[in-house]
Amino acid sequence: MAFQPVCPEEEIPLNDKKAVTVNGEKLLIFHLEDGFFATQNRCTHLIAPLGRGKIIDGSKIQCPFHRARFDIRTGEVIDWAHFPPGIQVLNVIRSKKALKTYKVKVEGGKVSVDLSSF
Repeated sequence: MAFQPVCPEEEIPLNDKKAVTVNGEKLLIFHLEDGFFATQNRCTHLIAPLGRGKIIDGSKIQCPFHRARFDIRTGEVIDWAHFPPGIQVLNVIRSKKALKTYKVKVEGGKVSVDLSSF
């Protein structure tokens, strides 16, 4: 599969994100200081929509439900779900799992994502 266009570059301000659907895949496109990045739009803990989460420290996304944090560039788990108190009980069933990440390119003012890059 080749790169699929998702939006004009100017639709995602610096240090912000945009939820998109490409070929049925729900993704988040991020515009960080060092470029554009793409991850799945669902938290790997309990499938919460990460698009409603916050970008933290310029390179992490925090789940809006249980505060799991992921590195936007690599998908790596930084902090697993820990809110509200007691949610850790579910962590026995839902072990740490990184986010899917995808290659992104920007050409001619258009942001494109390669779904086959996961």
